[in-house]
Amino acid sequence: MRCNKECFQEDTYFHIYNHSLDNLDLFRLNDDYILCQIKVLQKLKLYPASIFAYCLMPNHFHFFIRQDSDKPIYRIFNDVFAGYVQIYNKKYNRKGRLFRNPLQHKIIENDFYALQLCQYIHYNPKKAGLVDDISDWEFSNYQEWVSERTQPLFSNEIMINNDLSTKDYFELMKEYDSKKIEENIQKYLFESVHTQVEFNNNPTRV
Repeated sequence: MRCNKECFQEDTYFHIYNHSLDNLDLFRLNDDYILCQIKVLQKLKLYPASIFAYCLMPNHFHFFIRQDSDKPIYRIFNDVFAGYVQIYNKKYNRKGRLFRNPLQHKIIENDFYALQLCQYIHYNPKKAGLVDDISDWEFSNYQEWVSERTQPLFSNEIMINNDLSTKDYFELMKEYDSKKIEENIQKYLFESVHTQVEFNNNPTRV
């Protein structure tokens, strides 16, 4: 079943992500990551949502997010990255789109996978060899999960639903088995993925 704009209903959970064109670095400097975080936070005031897990990576991003109103949350990412692309291209003297595909999204309906998705998202920087300790990657909300930092791009609902303390999650991530987790969720997350929004200067296509 194709998931179009009608799928974006209040209280619906999504894994939203995208990858850069030709493995281009979407974020070249720390300021680029911070700009993106600030823009997402600003858009949450217009399109209410709860962010359970997110990670900005050099050439892609992941968000596990719930829509908290009747305002579709794909607009968060459309607005954020439409503006970001213009700033990025001017800053780095380039033209054209940054993303390989329109916005990728998957509805998350199974509670079993919700916690595993958070782990998968938070483990990305270590898997990519960017850090040895996941806590050293500043551009996710893992530090909020383990009470090392406080920022607004975080809801602890998944922790509560799974009766997890911050120490429990820290221990889970210490024991994280990348191969096992990814085998468990790969098919669920990435089969029948749907596209939604173009990230360029063309009109949004829904």
